Amino acid sequence: MRKVYKILMISLVFALFAGQTATAGNKDRVGEAGAGQLLINPWVRSSGLGGSNSAYISGLEAQFLNVAGIARTRSTELIFAHTSWLVGTGTSISSFGITQKLGKEGGVLGLSVMSLSFGDIPITTVSQPEGGIGTFSPKQSNVNISYAKAFSNSIYAGVTVKIVSESTSSTKASTVAIDAGIQYVTGKHDQFKFGVALKNVGPNMKYTGDGLSFRGFVPGQVNALTVEQRSAGFELPTLIRIGVSYDLILSDNIKLIPSYTFTSNSFTNDQHSVGVELRWSKYLVLRGGYTYENDLLNTSKKINALTGFAMGISIEAPFNKGDEAGFSIDYAYQTTNPFAGVHSIGVRLHL
Repeated sequence: MRKVYKILMISLVFALFAGQTATAGNKDRVGEAGAGQLLINPWVRSSGLGGSNSAYISGLEAQFLNVAGIARTRSTELIFAHTSWLVGTGTSISSFGITQKLGKEGGVLGLSVMSLSFGDIPITTVSQPEGGIGTFSPKQSNVNISYAKAFSNSIYAGVTVKIVSESTSSTKASTVAIDAGIQYVTGKHDQFKFGVALKNVGPNMKYTGDGLSFRGFVPGQVNALTVEQRSAGFELPTLIRIGVSYDLILSDNIKLIPSYTFTSNSFTNDQHSVGVELRWSKYLVLRGGYTYENDLLNTSKKINALTGFAMGISIEAPFNKGDEAGFSIDYAYQTTNPFAGVHSIGVRLHL
């Protein structure tokens, strides 16, 4: 019981600290933050639950929801994932990552890269608003380096340092941000899990580059000069995430895991995510989730293209019979309005 009180007090302090960092759910600040890719989940399994599994998520995918979960990597895990984001916009996300356990007491180290591509966008100007003068291809990427450790059989904690960058052919912006998280596991069969995560804390980003320069005349000068405009800085989308889950062991081969996560956002609506995962033996996992936020069902006021529903499936197989190591093929779908949804597919290897 003393351990329970300890973790609850740690979580409370963590939440209070996060509350000082962000003004949560402030609809008046919607659109003021940049680096929106930090709010996109690039991993397939957790996408199929709508991100509701932040309390019990483990392995590499925990880097996005709650970095403490990578501490429960068994040995080595690799994931390759591809997402068709808001089908019809031409946006795609490619992700790769690896986590590696550093000995029995050494914790776990994680590394992942997420890259967004928006395709070729026509260049338009004031004088040529219809384009026809070429295209440009914006890029966004996150590089994440994480470390997490089990401090007991029940308490896990971790931290991520991420390099965030955005660019076009003539402008760029970058910064460094930090995530931190804790998870608490208890119960006779470790069936109850609780987690808190603070994400995207870092200095403002600011664009620089030749794209912000132009030739013009300065008062008092006869010849035209190159004038460089200064871009205003923008904040990162800081948030705090609190989750809980409970394993329902229905039989030796069937486990049902309901989960709930509350996400308190600095620059957009707060979100409530619920989900359920059904695990059958070691071979099949079915998932479903729903994420709600204010005005989500009001088409005239909603600010999110995602409509809340998510579903997913994993087909798993061991390398050898009775072996813990194996691989899985994962798929997830999220509904949207407008556009034709979000499709994610990935391959996971766990050694």
